[in-house]
Amino acid sequence: MSDKPTVLFICQHNAGRSQLGAALLEHLAGDDYIVTSAGIAPDEKVNPAVAASIAELGMDISGRTPRAVTHADLAEADLVVLMKPGLALPGTPVGRVLEWSFPNPENWDVDTVRPLRDAIASRINAEITGPQR
Repeated sequence: MSDKPTVLFICQHNAGRSQLGAALLEHLAGDDYIVTSAGIAPDEKVNPAVAASIAELGMDISGRTPRAVTHADLAEADLVVLMKPGLALPGTPVGRVLEWSFPNPENWDVDTVRPLRDAIASRINAEITGPQR
């Protein structure tokens, strides 16, 4: 058992928004959280433009594999962040749930992803890590 809170980011394909959220929380909060991400219908790989935008921050997420959200994920997460409101989850989250509304960056280039990345980082700072960072 860890004394660190577990944060789970969920989006449709676990290739864009949820990957951005997880990587940004890791970047912004270091080891303060256990961070995971998942999707309802996972894609085969992380969106290359999303990976490129995170690479600009010095992180490599290009090798991460999108995966489906599980009942165990929902039971273990202290905080579940839905990157799209109204996602049909395979169960009921035990922890607190935040519903954010961010556009799907599918087929976007890195120049278009940057403002999304920055908006998600701002939301993480405002609602998860707090102003102390």
